[in-house]
Amino acid sequence: MNTFRYESTEPTVIEIENAKLSRKAACESIILLKNSGILPLDNGVSVGLFGGGVHFTVKGGTGSGDVNERERVSIYEGFKNTDCKITNNDYLNDYKARYTKAREDWKTSILDQCKEDPNNFFDAYVGSPFSYPNGRKIEKNDVENTDVAVYVISRIAGEGADRKNKAGDYELSESEIRDLEDLKSFGKKVILIINAGGPVDLKCIHSNEAIGAILFISQLGQEGGNAVCDVLFGKVTPSAKLTATWAVSYSDYPDALNYSSLNGNLDEEFYTDGIYVGYRYFSSFGVKPAYPFGFGLSYTDFSFKNSSVKIDKDVIVSTTVLNIGEKFTGKEVVEVYAILPQTGIEKEKQRLIGFAKTKELGIGEEQEITISISSKNFASFDENKSAWVIEKGKYGIAIGNSSDNISIVSVLCVNEDCIIEKVTCVFQIEDKYKDSFTEISREIKEDSQFDNLSNNILQIEYKPLAEVCEEYTPDDIDTKVKEITNQLSAEEWIPLLYGEMSKGAAALGNAAIHVPGAAGETSGAFIDKVKLPAIILADGPAGLRLQQEYEINPENNTVYDTGFLGSIEGGFFAEKNFHEGAKRYYQYCTSFPVGTALAQTWNVELLETIGQAVAKEMEHFNISLWLAPGMNIQKNPLCGRNFEYYSEDPLLTGKIAAAITYGVQTAKGRGTTIKHYACNNQEDNRMGVNVIISERALREIYLRGFEIAVKEAQPKALMSSYNLINGTHAANNKGLLTEVLRNEWGFRGIVMTDWATTMPVGGSISHLCTKAGNDLIMPGYIGDDEDIRKALKNGDLTETEIKICVERLINTILRANI
Repeated sequence: MNTFRYESTEPTVIEIENAKLSRKAACESIILLKNSGILPLDNGVSVGLFGGGVHFTVKGGTGSGDVNERERVSIYEGFKNTDCKITNNDYLNDYKARYTKAREDWKTSILDQCKEDPNNFFDAYVGSPFSYPNGRKIEKNDVENTDVAVYVISRIAGEGADRKNKAGDYELSESEIRDLEDLKSFGKKVILIINAGGPVDLKCIHSNEAIGAILFISQLGQEGGNAVCDVLFGKVTPSAKLTATWAVSYSDYPDALNYSSLNGNLDEEFYTDGIYVGYRYFSSFGVKPAYPFGFGLSYTDFSFKNSSVKIDKDVIVSTTVLNIGEKFTGKEVVEVYAILPQTGIEKEKQRLIGFAKTKELGIGEEQEITISISSKNFASFDENKSAWVIEKGKYGIAIGNSSDNISIVSVLCVNEDCIIEKVTCVFQIEDKYKDSFTEISREIKEDSQFDNLSNNILQIEYKPLAEVCEEYTPDDIDTKVKEITNQLSAEEWIPLLYGEMSKGAAALGNAAIHVPGAAGETSGAFIDKVKLPAIILADGPAGLRLQQEYEINPENNTVYDTGFLGSIEGGFFAEKNFHEGAKRYYQYCTSFPVGTALAQTWNVELLETIGQAVAKEMEHFNISLWLAPGMNIQKNPLCGRNFEYYSEDPLLTGKIAAAITYGVQTAKGRGTTIKHYACNNQEDNRMGVNVIISERALREIYLRGFEIAVKEAQPKALMSSYNLINGTHAANNKGLLTEVLRNEWGFRGIVMTDWATTMPVGGSISHLCTKAGNDLIMPGYIGDDEDIRKALKNGDLTETEIKICVERLINTILRANI
């Protein structure tokens, strides 16, 4: 049983310290998209607060990415914590009543759908997401004596369902448009705050001159309201940058109308955009975005000077950042892009190859930034050669603070094609699609993009170095693993290959026995035989998702089970029962900003600190593996789970995930589980959709981030995705899980399935998971045991294949209990 139990309701030292860090991270996650001089606000200002997100600020997405914190600070509460005057309490009180009723009606509707089948809760929950009710019409007296109006647009999205390209979701609702027009007619300046997991279409209000500032705050966790006011009132200068391109119109995204359910086909998803994802598409095809990748304003201004490039194994880029503003301190992000030669293999025009963030620079203060860039960041994958290649040509090195605001500072001259890494092609498109599948392409004209460069731009000969994986040296634990493995036969070890079964609730991500609300745990069946303890897994990635409180039955020392209902939405759906004689325990976790928001900091040092903070809570609650970070590429803004993911760019994704992993794993026995490997880029029919994709696009865009995280941080675990890739479930894909992940990248941790992928709803085959190198089937059910034993008996699975997985699992278990 869990010995990490806390009876006190008082905040722990860890809670208090992590709340401060959550607020700091939230401040650095807020992007200033527009400012016509209205910000920062003066102290003591009179403010009218409007929109559903004022009192009910969305702190994160729904589903397994939820966190059950002790309390959260809304934007309203954030303003109350300042010395400003809120002038429209009548409007706000009316909206609170509307919201409360809508919330209770939604709860009743969800629970009614589950009366006949209680196991249907998750499907009902994700299939009918809560929508904010409209507020009443804003009247002129609501803004009397108001200096400025703040309008908050909030959106909820989450696991199991994609967003919709319609009013009230990706587009503004009629009510929101009307409210903003009314505020304009009353002569009030408006600060617009977007509280959503991803982009919202703002084209219908770009002509509204009353909107003096726009902030994209994403979803900021428990301290969001305080952080918003820290930025609005100038206590913190905004320094965040977009990690995904915001289009003028949804149709501007590549192949937008064929995404997910939009074309009526949820069984097949054709990745016809190929390598042209996000800014790679917009810059290459000349499509102007509303807000470009890497964009974000500040209250001050910066200049880059003394930029230089040199070769020392890696490409070393240096520049000096100077705060040239006269009023505010601030931080700036240096973004480095390769301008690729438009010859040979078709390539995107530009690619992020490095970045770094400055410290807080005082007025007139400067800092030299140096960024090291490895050769693979310049390479393209050549399917005909089965290799990563840097082709002959000129590669511009450009520096700036967004993908649309860069200047070339040097040119690398590659005199001959260079193979960086030779690999095995393992992701061929199925024969039935080969004739019909085509990727978007563009006409490449003569490469003249460097013809008119200034004579001051240095051109350097560049001879790229081949990619080399570090050799691993076994230690004493590896030796002990062999000894333990040999104590039992392959057949006796089979129960270790799937999670500890827990009353069938496992499919809902609430399958742990020892820590209520945790996602699952490994089998404890061997404790008496080989002294092998279980390890416990908790969901993420905005913190730990555990049950806030629980009771212990004094007669048998077991937990009174509230199931999945007790572990989401702070127990909103669960009945709160008090059992006579039972002891009540508390598990309050910190809700940090969501993945997208954390990535918007572009601050790897800060994110290492976030990882260390999560590790402290893992130790506090006896959690070994955190089911985070989420690393899928933000291919399309409608993906319901984009809030968990970092970016449309694989380099940024990989670097952020590596930083958080490194932070978590500085604590002994704690590890991350990077997920969902790979192409889990939609939520509708996520278990059954077949992704049809070229090997080049898969490797350059959708696997590259995972590769960076593995090579730079060696996460202790990785989770495979539900979907199929070119006809094979990711959980059963040996090319994905063994050839690429282990043989090419040198991954040494365990691979686990996503929850219920081998159950009838999932489609993956249990013994094929083991055969492919999927070490741990989660959460475990009786069918896994039966299928693996049958396959071993029939010769479809060998003892060696079982013991390879067992060794990796034992290795992870031992290291989790150091």
